[in-house]
Amino acid sequence: MVLLFNVLSTALSIYSWALIIYILMSWFPNARESSVGQFLTSICEPFLEPFRRFIPPLGMIDISPIVAIFSLRLAQGGLAAIFRMLM
Repeated sequence: MVLLFNVLSTALSIYSWALIIYILMSWFPNARESSVGQFLTSICEPFLEPFRRFIPPLGMIDISPIVAIFSLRLAQGGLAAIFRMLM
């Protein structure tokens, strides 16, 4: 059970970092056209799309990735709480 929790928690952390890197890549021209950028696009955009549907951009700033990362952190905290209840 501990191993499962550790794997899921680590996966959520890695995905959060992938989202952060994907967001930062938007600041550099042609970064998303690289092979790393295309890989991150393929794994990050499906998760970000529902947030973008409900959260409009504020001028030129898209805050949906911040909400997406926050939701991942909440999921990680919820996972920890469930694990503590089971133990």
